[in-house]
Amino acid sequence: MPRIVWLLVAARAINRLGAFSLPFLTVLISTDFGASATTAGLLSAAFGLATIPSRLAGGRLAARLGRRRTIVLGLTGCALAQLGIAAAGSLAAVAVFAILLGLAFELYEPPSQAMIADAVGPAERVRAYSLLNAALAAGGTGAGLIAAALGRWDLRWLFVVDALTCLVCALTLRLVLPADHRRRPAVRPGRADEPADRGGPGDRVRPWRDRALVAMFASGTVFALVSMQITMALPLTLARRGLEPADAGLLFTASAVTVIAAQPALRLRRLAALCDAAALTLGHVLLAIGLAGYAVARTLPEFLMATAVWSLGDVLVLGRVFSVVADLAPPGGADRYLASYGISWGIATVAAPVTATQMLEHAGVAALWAGTAGLCLVLAAAQLLVVTPLINGTERPKPAPDTPPGRRLEPLDGAGA
Repeated sequence: MPRIVWLLVAARAINRLGAFSLPFLTVLISTDFGASATTAGLLSAAFGLATIPSRLAGGRLAARLGRRRTIVLGLTGCALAQLGIAAAGSLAAVAVFAILLGLAFELYEPPSQAMIADAVGPAERVRAYSLLNAALAAGGTGAGLIAAALGRWDLRWLFVVDALTCLVCALTLRLVLPADHRRRPAVRPGRADEPADRGGPGDRVRPWRDRALVAMFASGTVFALVSMQITMALPLTLARRGLEPADAGLLFTASAVTVIAAQPALRLRRLAALCDAAALTLGHVLLAIGLAGYAVARTLPEFLMATAVWSLGDVLVLGRVFSVVADLAPPGGADRYLASYGISWGIATVAAPVTATQMLEHAGVAALWAGTAGLCLVLAAAQLLVVTPLINGTERPKPAPDTPPGRRLEPLDGAGA
């Protein structure tokens, strides 16, 4: 891996190590300001809603201001907003700073993901994005321990320490990342009058005109919803099974350890040789098996086994999807494509608290997880029947002679598009 990839991976791990304050935002609102659970939930949803324009702005600012400037701006904005939450003296002030935090929260992602896409060849992107996912998992394991220690003292200090890690990360990346330089709008090679997104003459890159990206976005939104429902519903599920809700932290740690331990397996010949369609389908099937295990689990060891299975599916999916989206982007358009795809997580952050709690309330534990597992099987089928044909059926600009060829999503039978 190039040096810049390791720098971004290390910075992401440090940043994630401090990103333990958000799960306690609703607790802070309820305990310090006496707000109802409904009010706390609405404010958390407002934060999630604000991350959608934040992700889109990250792609646009990266193209206009530069990637390093956008990364530093996003991390610094997060730090200032978190310090505002820590110092807030009223519920209204907390609400304002929570929304500001959401608006800055996703600025970092598109430029950092695009830098990784440009730093490595298409054949290495899966491993590079898998390393980024492993860094998030590694940071997450330590974040819970820090939160447990500081949270017993004062919840506001969680936001202070989180802000400090953002500032350290911003300063480090400002010093070590290459300087920004002005980049021309992406155009189709050999056709200066035709943009790379196949829009009208003179238009800039417009990802939403790319049917293949729209298909990936739809699939990614459902996948993000599944992931967020796991986070939201697992503690409630344990309580309904007569277990300690706090054991969800143990399960999330087990998931992180599985993600890290599985990284060497991605370099195994058989797994590395899988085409994207096969890898994504297998990942969704493993997610379905693991979540179906939650539907019947009654003991903590059973929940741990189910967690390990769906975490392996998570490794396959997250490592591939960003690589596929980066491959879809025209030269110089990775920022906008990754930003557009990434708002799926903002949508899921808003929707998951509602879908998870309503399913638990009206259908029960078994129905929630069986339904979520069924959704993953639908994703696996859609990957083969809808998404892959759209990607393979869309004409892409040919790479320059000295550029490594991009990967196509090959059908499972290897017959070609």
